[in-house]
Amino acid sequence: MLTDSERQRLREALALERQRLLRNAQEGLSFAMNRERNVGRDSIDESTEEELFSTELRLRDREKWLLGKINSAIERLESGTIDECEECGEPIGAKRLLARPVTTLCIACKEEREKEEASTAQGARGGGFAPEPEESTLTPGTSDE
Repeated sequence: MLTDSERQRLREALALERQRLLRNAQEGLSFAMNRERNVGRDSIDESTEEELFSTELRLRDREKWLLGKINSAIERLESGTIDECEECGEPIGAKRLLARPVTTLCIACKEEREKEEASTAQGARGGGFAPEPEESTLTPGTSDE
């Protein structure tokens, strides 16, 4: 069970990350809308610009995905279920939640999922060593739980 102080720290961390992502989304929209298409440039310049634009769009897509996870975490926080594992129903530790507020799995279920993902990846590659993915804080594109 989370203390009021831990809940407040989670709420603040989620709100700050949400604000950052919304600000980035606004900047991304401005970037896309103000993009100039210069006619008469060579194909290398155009190709480079298209690649940069494509990368920017992929980044925005990942941030949109993370924003959904943050909104979901805020809803779980408000409903009092943020510290319940979605797979086994056991408590998710406060330290884990403070390190990764969008997590939905306890450490045991997360480790089990990573083992399954590693063995699936190993099978797809035909054997070999598959390092376990690292989980960070609110970084887009890391873990999908």
